[in-house]
Amino acid sequence: MRTRAETPALLKGLLFGPDGAAFSPTHTRKGDRLYRYYVSQTVLKHGAGSCSVGRVPAGEIEAAVIDQLRAVFRQPEIVAGTWKAARTHADDITEADARTALQRLDPLWDELFPAEQARIVTLLVERVDIGTDGLNVRLRVDGLAGLAREMLAGDMGAAA
Repeated sequence: MRTRAETPALLKGLLFGPDGAAFSPTHTRKGDRLYRYYVSQTVLKHGAGSCSVGRVPAGEIEAAVIDQLRAVFRQPEIVAGTWKAARTHADDITEADARTALQRLDPLWDELFPAEQARIVTLLVERVDIGTDGLNVRLRVDGLAGLAREMLAGDMGAAA
């Protein structure tokens, strides 16, 4: 069984509701089972029903964001943008290097420690807006470039 400390909130400080209010990670325990979720600050301040999206299960929203990130890593325009951004710091990086680095992250993801996953999400994601019609993940292009540089330098995976 994982404890809360072993399962950091991947979206802490990144998740916002339809009214613009931040969501905070929280949990409850029933018996031996830990239930993690994010709750809107609006709900915390004004009570249940004050926000159309008051609570979301942490595992579900985190998985949805990770799935979107994994899809992004495969998009040619993201690879090209990452390469261009990475070249501003290391001009010897090729577009193929950037593509390889981003593609390596997908299978490596599940092997990373939760703290490293949280660090990467914070590096890559600027903001996640959630509404009744779904979610919108806003990325940090400079974060993608930094991550690609780390992976090419071999700094990633040490936590795996």
